[in-house]
Order: sequence, then structure tokens, then C-alpha cells
Amino acid sequence: MDRPIRTAMFLSAGLGTRMRPLSLKTPKPLIPVAGKALMDHLLDDAIAAGIERAIVNVHYLAEQVEAHMATKSGIEIVISDERDELLETGGAIVKARELLGDEPVFMVNTDAFWVNPVGNPFEQLNAAYDPDSMDDLLLLADRSRSIGFNGAGDFALLDDGRLERRGERPETPWAYAGVRVTIAKLYEGEALRPFSANLIWNKSLDAGRLYGLPLDAQWMHVGDPDAIGAAESWITAHKGTT
Repeated sequence: MDRPIRTAMFLSAGLGTRMRPLSLKTPKPLIPVAGKALMDHLLDDAIAAGIERAIVNVHYLAEQVEAHMATKSGIEIVISDERDELLETGGAIVKARELLGDEPVFMVNTDAFWVNPVGNPFEQLNAAYDPDSMDDLLLLADRSRSIGFNGAGDFALLDDGRLERRGERPETPWAYAGVRVTIAKLYEGEALRPFSANLIWNKSLDAGRLYGLPLDAQWMHVGDPDAIGAAESWITAHKGTT
């Protein structure tokens, strides 16, 4: 895309139940991994890519997330308050619709990050996104270069970059890496309620407008306490490598 994307939404409202007992007193996005809060790994790369504004949704232990974000510099922080109801990945966009505007934005999960990327994946997604042909462009992690992801893969990546669900395939090489480009107006007409972004993705898949971009990096999916140790061990073992 010719114009740079300057807004990202960081999904930080989840309960972090799989991360217990660590998440009983600390929200999952703020649990330290390799020397920094989990969500800061991607937030720092977003700032380095020139993103100027971060929408951060809050629900569980919201005050801690707000206090942490207040310490950030180099980026404008706007809070989307979900204290009344946890809205999931789709409902969160409906709630933040006016904050997100009409231009393409990044949507960022806060339970994963990359290590030793070739280039900045935010910049690569921005350059590859074509609003004329794409609804969403998903960053895809190679399962063979992943820590903490034990699934059979989420999508098949076609030669033209379009995605298909894994469906009846026993496995696919690609997992959703937790960062994507989307347009909030895709969610117009949806009621404010908890629902998954998969509802919108299914429509985009049917229309042939859901695309993927491979991540050239080691991917860390940090969903539970064991994954923290695995990620930190890998990082220590590969410190200084590319």
C-alpha cells in the first residue's frame, strides 16, 4: 500500500486463563518474557515501523494495563474500555470503531512475538497490503519455526497469496502469527456483542479476499507458563544470531 499505516490496535483485554497462576495478579500482556512485558515486544517494533497511534482495549486488571501504557513514549495511546463486557476479537473492533477510523489499521494480539526477523514485519505487511483486492492481510508463522504452538496449522496459503482454511487437510504449514491489516468498516452492521473476528474472516474467505504473508522470523506463541520458559531458552541459545 502506498500510504503508511499509522494506527494499530493491541488486543489486551483477555482473561489469560491458560497463563494462570501467573495471570491471577498480572494481566497476561504484562507478564515479563525475556526481560520485557509480553506485549512490549511487538509494541516496540510497531513504534520502530513508524506507527504513531495505538488503540489498546482493556478489561481484566484494566488499571494495570492503563498504568503500563501511560509510561510509553514515541506513540499516542488511546484506551478502548471494555470493563463492562469482554467483547472478543470481533466485538472489540465494533467497540473501537470510531477510534479506528476508515483507513487500514494493524490488529495485534498480545500473546505472541517474533525474534530475529528479516526486516520489520509491520513494514512488510504495510507494503504488501492492497485494499483493492484484500479485506485482511494476515501475517503467517511457519510452524517449523515456532515455539509454543502445537496446533496442526490454521490456513493453507495459495500461490496467489489467498488463504483457505485448513479444512479436511490433516495439517498445513501456517499458523496465524497474531498480526494483520484490516479495515474497521468491515465490522459495520455488527451488534456490539462478544464475537470472534472469524465471523468476518469467513465472509472474506468466501469472497476470495483473505490473504496471507509469511513471517521470516522465529515466532514465539506464549500462551501458558511453559511457553515462557521455552521462548526464553530459545532466545538465550540464539542470542546474537540472525
